[in-house]
Amino acid sequence: MPDDAKTKPADPKAPAAAEAAVRAAEDALKAGAAAAESGAAALSAVESALREKAGGEMGDGPAPFEPPPFEKAPKAEPPKGIDLLSDVNLNVKIELGRTRMVVEDVLKLSEGAVIELDKLAGDPVDVYVNDRPVARGEVLVLNDNFCVRINEIIAGAIDAPDVQTAKSKAG
Repeated sequence: MPDDAKTKPADPKAPAAAEAAVRAAEDALKAGAAAAESGAAALSAVESALREKAGGEMGDGPAPFEPPPFEKAPKAEPPKGIDLLSDVNLNVKIELGRTRMVVEDVLKLSEGAVIELDKLAGDPVDVYVNDRPVARGEVLVLNDNFCVRINEIIAGAIDAPDVQTAKSKAG
């Protein structure tokens, strides 16, 4: 250390500045203590309010959660059997008969034209579902509407390759 620092007299303002710093620290401690007391009083007030709301002293642990009671919704029964297919759309065609015509004859057709088919009146008609033959039936008129009464289910429709493939995938 240089000799000059030892020989210089101490700053006369230093003790006053140190005293001011000590006073500021004491004031800060007093303010902190007052804030702590205020916080403790607020915490005590909150605890008292919770005790009153709980109806007595607070227990050792938190109270168990009890959800409000809900009304039980009526169980919708899942569809069974054929009802599973109630919303499936299928393309159903009824074939009265067939014929072959050249384009010239088709262009000559007009309202009221008669087309000769390969089946006789009263012969069974074919019922197709999604372009597959599934049944045969007869045409009826009921309340001014044409209807088909199913007389026979075609056995090949049940044993179709796609049906067998679907069964093997499912089982």
